[in-house]
Formats: sequence, C-alpha cells, structure tokens
Amino acid sequence: MQIADRMAEIRFSGIRKILEQVNLLEKQGRHIIRLEIGRPDFDTPQHIKDAAIQALNNGQVHYSSNYGISQLSEAICNKLETENRVTYAPQEVIVTAGANEAVFIAMMALLNPGDEVLIPDPCWVAYHPCATMAGATPVSVPLHFAKGFVPQVEDIAAQITPKTRMLVINTPQNPTGVVYGPETLQKLAQLAVEHNLYVLSDEIYERIIYDGARHVSIATFPGMRERTVIINGMSKIFSMTGWRLGYAAADRPLTDAMIRIHQNTMACATSFAQWGGVAALNGPQQPAEEMVAEFKRRRNFLYQALQEMPGVRPVHPSGAFYLFVNIEELGRSSEEVAMHLLEKAGVAVVPGSSFGRFGEGCLRISYANSYENLEIAVDRMSRALRELN
Repeated sequence: MQIADRMAEIRFSGIRKILEQVNLLEKQGRHIIRLEIGRPDFDTPQHIKDAAIQALNNGQVHYSSNYGISQLSEAICNKLETENRVTYAPQEVIVTAGANEAVFIAMMALLNPGDEVLIPDPCWVAYHPCATMAGATPVSVPLHFAKGFVPQVEDIAAQITPKTRMLVINTPQNPTGVVYGPETLQKLAQLAVEHNLYVLSDEIYERIIYDGARHVSIATFPGMRERTVIINGMSKIFSMTGWRLGYAAADRPLTDAMIRIHQNTMACATSFAQWGGVAALNGPQQPAEEMVAEFKRRRNFLYQALQEMPGVRPVHPSGAFYLFVNIEELGRSSEEVAMHLLEKAGVAVVPGSSFGRFGEGCLRISYANSYENLEIAVDRMSRALRELN
C-alpha cells in the first residue's frame, strides 16, 4: 500500500521537534518556559463564553448555513466596512473552522495544478502545504533582515512568471511581527493588478498592533477588491484559538467557488461557537484592548533585554506577539541554538528554519507568556547564550 505522491511534499511542521522535546523535558520534571507558543495566553473573555453557553442551552447545536449563521455574517460585514473600509455582502463572507481552513479553501478554489504562488519567506508554516495540496507550486520570496523583513517589490517582481497566479501577504506578519505600511501595500497592489494576480491577504493579527502603526487592508486599493481574499478570524484578538472560528471575505465569484470546497469538507463552522463570534464582534472590546496593552508591555521588555544579549539582533515588531531575532553571529544553525536554549536554559523558542528557508539564522520568540515568566526566561537565555558564545 502506498500513500499519495503529494504527501512527499507535505512535511511535518518544524515546530514539532521543539514541541516533542518540550513534552519530554516536562515529563522529566523540568520547568520549561514556553516562548514557542503561537496563541495568546489569555482566557476567552467571559461574555463570549456566555454567548456560546447560552446558544448550547437554547439548542443551537445543529448545522448552520454553509456560509455561517446570518448574525455572524452580518457582524463580519459590518466590521469589514467600519474598520477596514471595504464592503461585502453576507454571501461574500464564509465563516470557516479557523483561518487555516479559509487559506486552504481559497487556494483549492483559485489555483490550478502547475500554478505558482508567491510567498514572502519567512512565513507562517501552513501557506506552502496548502498551496501544494491544491496542486500549485509555492515560490519563496526572501524577506531580508537588513531591510526589516519588509517585502521588496523588486524581489517579488523578479519571481513572477507566466505561471504565477497568486501572491500571499500577511500583515502584521507571523513570524516577524512586521506591519506593512501603506506605501508597501500600494506597490504590491499595483504589481498584482499589472500581472493579474490573486492576493491572499492574511490579516489575522490586524488588531494586535503598537506604537501608532496602522493596519491597512490591501483590498482597499484600486483594482484590488475583485482579486483579494481577506483571511481573518477570532483566534488571536479574542483569544479564541481553540474555538476554530475564522472567515474569508472576497468578491462573489470567488466565494461562489470557495463555498463549494467548504461545503464538501467542513460543511459549516461549529454552530454554538459562531454565537460566541457574534458576541466577540458586537460586544465589549475592552478585554481585547487590555490584552494588546499587556502584549506591548511585554514586547518592550523583551526587545530591550534581547538587545543586550550576546550574538542576538532583534527586529523591532509593530504587531502580533513575536520577536524574530537574528542569531547569525553565534555561528550555529537556528535549530542548534533553539535546542541549546531548551536543554540548557529551559526556554522553548522556535528555530527560524521552521518558517521557510529564508528564516534560517533567526529565532522566533513569542511573548504570549506572563511578564514574570519573561523575566525568568531572559535571565536564563542570557546565561545560556554567553555559554554558547
């Protein structure tokens, strides 16, 4: 018996090796400070949980529309119009089982076998596998430490061929925390229009943003609404990662194609979770704002501490909850350094190589952990890096 040939190109996440070692060390009784995690460490706000509990008690336990419950679709449309200045009808929004499914159905619906997808690298780990499962070829476009990991239009343009069909952008970005400014987005939009490309715009971290930085959706630029798929969800800003609640918004011909993938895979997002999504979007925003303020406090502390460590050069992030740190001066691979920090310091971080071949030479450090744990982690890491150096 043989598995499908496509699986040769679908590799396990590079984060898995770190996670397995963390589990092993914790079973041995080691205290591990987990800075590898890609989720907020806050609880889901109570009013959101209450809405889901009420939906369960009210018997909202059956299939919903494939698009999602109407109340959530309307709330998403209102959010996109008021916050992002782009207008969609309810059937131009698909509620999905997390943002990851939204990425998958967009690529499955819009890409043909042999198409090429341009993906700035380092990047979130799921873009390449989703493109490959759609039969397309992911093409890495390097993001440079020296240029603050901001995508350079000339680098992207150099990779465009007659087979290029889609450009993926992610701002604020995972793993770097970089926010793409309006000038960069405008240049990318012009490139997409000129070459008739779809753009998959992953905006899941849009509200986790600092220092007066402003999130702009590329869909707002001329000629972009009809070719952009906005990906977003509740996981990050409302700390609802386990709820698996995301969405895709796009022009009607695109969602008409995407909904058929969704119908035949997930059918619908969990019904009672969707009522939690309604409460998240329409309810009090203070818990989200307080979470972002705490993330900023942690970022400031960790960024300053990393600047003082030997062989480490962090990029100052304006969004998300990650620091992407250059470690090339240490003369070791990112995996070697990550494993050293885990085994010697009891601090779990992710090697940059997990996020693409251009992530090598860096580490992703999440500050989705308590301020107190960050203080301990900084002390441990500093001592371990001096030993390594």
